Amino acid sequence: MFKNTLKAIVCAMSFTVVGLAQAAEPVVIKFAHVVADNTPKGQGALLFKKLAEERLPGRVKVDVYPNSSLFGDGKEMDALMLGDVHMLAPSLSKFEHYAKPLQIFDLPFLFDDMAAVDRFQQSEAGQELLKAMLHKNILGLAYWHNGMRQLSANKPLREPRDARGLKFRVQASAVLDEQFKALRAIPRKMSFAEVYQGLQTGVVNGTENTWSNYESQKVNEVQKYITESNHGLIDYMVITNAQFWNDLPEDIRSELKEVLAEVSVEVNRHADELNAQSRARILEAGTTEILTLTPEERAEWREAMQPVWQKFSKEIGADLIEKAKASNL
Repeated sequence: MFKNTLKAIVCAMSFTVVGLAQAAEPVVIKFAHVVADNTPKGQGALLFKKLAEERLPGRVKVDVYPNSSLFGDGKEMDALMLGDVHMLAPSLSKFEHYAKPLQIFDLPFLFDDMAAVDRFQQSEAGQELLKAMLHKNILGLAYWHNGMRQLSANKPLREPRDARGLKFRVQASAVLDEQFKALRAIPRKMSFAEVYQGLQTGVVNGTENTWSNYESQKVNEVQKYITESNHGLIDYMVITNAQFWNDLPEDIRSELKEVLAEVSVEVNRHADELNAQSRARILEAGTTEILTLTPEERAEWREAMQPVWQKFSKEIGADLIEKAKASNL
């Protein structure tokens, strides 16, 4: 009897030890993205890993997968919804199929500068947009900057009519597609990796991007002119699988929110610095002439693209557009 009782106690203790060991295993967070480690997004993912593991030692482990090494551009969203990856930071242009109001970030000439973008993203309306995809089990956690879009071509683009008939590379976005149609130009959807060759071979004649992306892809080597238009935004949203996030212990979730807030400040600062440095290096290289629009010329471009606002006003929400406009001081 005593032996049986002792055996039962030992077995119970063994199960308890195993249970505690299992409970002590860290939460693994798979953070995947499609760019290199040395980009603002790549550096942000690595800093998030560093701080999360330092603040929650033994409780959280962050595995970062850069350069589409886990899932490619076309599959990462599905992987997130299935729980095969836990965090992503896609371009805002990729969310139009999940929540139409997020198309607001692609509207041309909506924001005067990055300070206006910050004011809107941190406003109540901007923060609410982080929850716009909850019906798809996707929760936004933060906005990360890339920068303002500039226009490039092998001819000077000073007036909207200068773009007529040119073939421009665009991201897969209905708003951006209509943006170039409003200029009577021809939009061509093309992956980021194909842009240099597309410009070199004439498949496309021009493109739009941030200064840092122009320099990193050496686009200035195959484009004679860049118009400093600041006409649009290329930013990212850090997103997570909502069920995974809500199932985390509350103290872990709270700490990760604080870490992400710190990382976001650093990513956005780095993006601003990188764009300024890239612009200076492009100018110094002398391969591309940078054209700066006068206030009158900028107003003409804005007016030419106004039909895009009207076309998407109902999908996005006229009230939301007004709130975004109010961020311009």
